Amino acid sequence: MTNGQDQDLILDIVGQVATITLNRPHRRNALTFEMYEEIRQICMRAGKSGDLKDIKALIFMGGGDKAFAAGTDISRFKDFTSTQDAIDYETRVDSVMEEIETCAVPTIAALNGFVTGGGAAIAGACTVRIGAEDIKVGVPIARTLGNCLAISNLRRFIALVGEPRVTYMLVTANLIDAAEAHSAGFISELLPDRGAVIARARALGEEIATFAPLSIQASREGIRRLRVASPLPDDSDLIKLCYESADFKEGMTAFFEKRQPDWRGE
Repeated sequence: MTNGQDQDLILDIVGQVATITLNRPHRRNALTFEMYEEIRQICMRAGKSGDLKDIKALIFMGGGDKAFAAGTDISRFKDFTSTQDAIDYETRVDSVMEEIETCAVPTIAALNGFVTGGGAAIAGACTVRIGAEDIKVGVPIARTLGNCLAISNLRRFIALVGEPRVTYMLVTANLIDAAEAHSAGFISELLPDRGAVIARARALGEEIATFAPLSIQASREGIRRLRVASPLPDDSDLIKLCYESADFKEGMTAFFEKRQPDWRGE
């Protein structure tokens, strides 16, 4: 089964493996709010109901050779008028990551090119990550937009690569390359190019489909429970600090005017 190739998100089902393709290569697969919601709905159905009831693995990949996904489409932030809009956005995105993490079937991120912002968050929420040698991973918001990550996403990234590396990535707005992503454990397998990554992801999905599903489910859920055992502190003040700032507005304006932002710290 394949849905329309001209859509922003494509769902393919071959045998017991489904593939989500983020299909906006002209925008480095930047995610719209509608794409986030489609991902959430697919993960809720995977292995449970409808056309996805019988699948055993779910692959995420990006369309084109430039990016897996370069984060949320920045144009969507133009309509924010209050802190609540920002909180609602972060809550919405976090609910998507939770559905990926708790999906009834293992999820595989097939990564190439830029894996940034929301794209890095999706990859981080997946069960397994496989990357090409051209990947660049990070959340360069201190350089690009001036917003912040929700604490829930900070916890996910820290669990994957450690607090010092996450701190360095965020404070310097640097992207880590494939070798560092591999050595840090962000990706489990490093392959030459996008084609090899996609082929390996599909082979791995087919292999996983032959394993004991309850054993895999229990292992994944046990690991997740260990990570989320401590309650998260409130971060609404941090979201307000950034999203209501003049710097955030300047970051958006500078992005669309294709210039460097003039950060003022206000």
